[in-house]
Amino acid sequence: MTEEEPRPPRGAVQWASWGWGDEARRPGLPWIGIFLVVFGGLILLERAVPQFRIVGSAFVVGIGIILLVRWAIERRTAFLYAGAIVTALAVPGALQALGLPANEGLGTLSLGIAFLFIALVRWQSGSGVGWQAWLGAILTVLGGARVAMPQISNLFLPALLVALGVVVLLRGRDRG
Repeated sequence: MTEEEPRPPRGAVQWASWGWGDEARRPGLPWIGIFLVVFGGLILLERAVPQFRIVGSAFVVGIGIILLVRWAIERRTAFLYAGAIVTALAVPGALQALGLPANEGLGTLSLGIAFLFIALVRWQSGSGVGWQAWLGAILTVLGGARVAMPQISNLFLPALLVALGVVVLLRGRDRG
């Protein structure tokens, strides 16, 4: 409000503006459209010529790394989350495309490490430890168990749930 404008009565509805942000700052290219065309083209190429599977996987890993580099430069939280998660989701496919052994637990382990990385960044910036640390720890333990012991890992999650349930019951009994 400027000095010339009268102050609205108390409780009156005020309207400033509504928009998607600074329109002057928006880039000239529709990046999401470019991404969809390139990504869709790579998927089509991969389906038509299976030898190109590594190209699609490497492309997705590259996108994740580019998002992380943008986060490192601009320090925007959205780039941190997107970069860490996209990279984590692409790593198992890239390893399989390279011919390296990658079982089911590698995806869970990768996501766990990504969330632990996000939690570390939050902690380093003074934001404290959030839900990202808990989710990252759980996913890392579950994925790591599945990678290390594929036969036993099917019993790991139910056993962990039973153990947590017993802890909750014992703590509740002590309070009552």
